[in-house]
Amino acid sequence: MVSNETLLKDYKGGDIKARDTLCSRNMGLVVSIAKRFTGSGVDIEDLAQTGSLGLLKAIDNFDEGFGVKFSTYAVPMIMGEIRRFLRDDGILKVSRSIKECAYKGHAAREELASTLGREPTLAEIAQRSGFSCEELLEAFDATAPPDSINRSVYQDSDSEISDCLKSSDSEEKIVDRITVESILNNLEKRERQIIVLRYFKGKTQQEIARCIGVSQVQVSRIEKSVLEKIRKTQPV
Repeated sequence: MVSNETLLKDYKGGDIKARDTLCSRNMGLVVSIAKRFTGSGVDIEDLAQTGSLGLLKAIDNFDEGFGVKFSTYAVPMIMGEIRRFLRDDGILKVSRSIKECAYKGHAAREELASTLGREPTLAEIAQRSGFSCEELLEAFDATAPPDSINRSVYQDSDSEISDCLKSSDSEEKIVDRITVESILNNLEKRERQIIVLRYFKGKTQQEIARCIGVSQVQVSRIEKSVLEKIRKTQPV
């Protein structure tokens, strides 16, 4: 079977049929991603059709110089297209209060980073902005733009997401990442907050307890409950 890379070269060389072949071959990836948004109330076929627009953009914009596999490059573009559709269609709404929280949180982060000479902790940002860690996490997540492979990993950094992706990543591993995101989105607010802080921010249970104002025992109980819930709902 001709590889994606070969088809991309053919397309860049003027073979229009190669673009159609690429689109058809990678629709399985689009459908896999679209399934992660089935809870939005939009038909899976409509989500897949929207995601295919992101796939076409990925085909048109892909460059071997990115140093990643085509499927790796295409995933954030497909997801971004679906998210944009859901937001523009009014299905995903961000309230003014959440936007204001995110704005003040980012402003506080910048002020603290300048004063401290380092990246401030979530608790420090919360104290400066007057919002709780939970409110900030919700606001930052709700107002985050769709990921682009050329987005900087950190603000004021030259490192891009593409620099962090391995060209050896398989589509299965990429979809696994999307599955994790889907699981997080389906958790209750406090459950999601604890899991993000625990496993993605590297916080201890004691640090999380102080941040969100509960006991360490409660954090431990919620963490165990969520992990058990994930084990029961996800196929082995």
